[in-house]
Amino acid sequence: MSLKYALVHEWLTPKATGGSELVVKEILKHIDADLYALIDFESTNPQSYLFGRSIGTTFLQHLPFARNGVQNYLPLLPLAIEQLDLREYDVILSSSHAVAKGILTAPHQLHICYCHTPMRYAWDLTFDYLRGSRMGQGLQGLITRYLLHQLRQWDVLSANRVDYFIANSQHTARRIWRCYRRQAEVIYPPVNTERFPFQAEKDDFYLTVSRLVSYKRVSLIVEAFNQLGLPLVVIGEGSELEAIRNLARPNVQVLGFQPNSVVEQYMAKAKAFVYAACEDFGIALVEAQACGTPVIAYGAGGALETIRDIRQHPDSGTGLFFLTQTPAALIEAVNTFEEFKGKFNPEKSRLNAAEFAPKVFSDRYLAFLEHCYQNPPLQFSPDKFQFYERYAP
Repeated sequence: MSLKYALVHEWLTPKATGGSELVVKEILKHIDADLYALIDFESTNPQSYLFGRSIGTTFLQHLPFARNGVQNYLPLLPLAIEQLDLREYDVILSSSHAVAKGILTAPHQLHICYCHTPMRYAWDLTFDYLRGSRMGQGLQGLITRYLLHQLRQWDVLSANRVDYFIANSQHTARRIWRCYRRQAEVIYPPVNTERFPFQAEKDDFYLTVSRLVSYKRVSLIVEAFNQLGLPLVVIGEGSELEAIRNLARPNVQVLGFQPNSVVEQYMAKAKAFVYAACEDFGIALVEAQACGTPVIAYGAGGALETIRDIRQHPDSGTGLFFLTQTPAALIEAVNTFEEFKGKFNPEKSRLNAAEFAPKVFSDRYLAFLEHCYQNPPLQFSPDKFQFYERYAP
């Protein structure tokens, strides 16, 4: 008897193209699983690899404006994910950065969650979310704070529905422990390093590629380069696009959204890739290194696991860190980079990026699934132990 799999993700839309979607895509290459999500607008998108696929959804699929902002229905997300009836499956795989881990399971089922992050707006970004939104002010602010409090309680409760956690970095594993008091296996997400062209010779400009939202701190980068007077190219779209365009001086080009082919060429030609956010993993940092491009990054989060600071690794350095999210700290880092730029070996960057290739992810993910089959958690019922003794691959 073969096991029957379900894979649950938060939302599938043409604008959702980040690291969590890459994980879903890679899992589906290796595991024959039925796919579920809160909403799905990819199975009707001819440009998507999911075009024509049958995907289970929730009542949020039919609510107005869900396609462009299901997060606006934040208080309903836990209720919605709990409406998915997955009792027919033996193994539940969730890819979660919000509520996907909260699906309801039966005693005979194994639930393995790949956690990209505990829900950011309920935990780390709560105060940024409140400050940057009308929902954080006045009476609305009190209601929003109460809803976020309730959401945090549900988030912790739903973590107990997961048998095994996988984290996308050591940084995320620590956050899972802090929020849920659960151990997590670290398996880095797949980065399509082959997509990015390697180029040893660089042009004379710096580059940042990012969603233009407050926590990405792109305005900090622009402020620093306004003072430096060095050429900077900014690629991305988001709520801060116009503000960043107004902030930028003539040495800073703000290109807005660009297709993948353009992003890849800029990545390959840039003197260095600059990043100021604290990311759980940070796929763009690895993509830049795949091009042989060194990275100047805020020294926190997943960046510490993907970049080798040339000051500590003179023979294999792939970038350098700045330690505070301030224009002054970034200016100092750029000036230090100018001193070291002749010492970076583009081949070392490419080799470092290869450690995060899709095959590395799939080998580790499938091996961990095998481990889970063979080592059922202690809280499983005796019947479940017998089930896995009989049917584990």
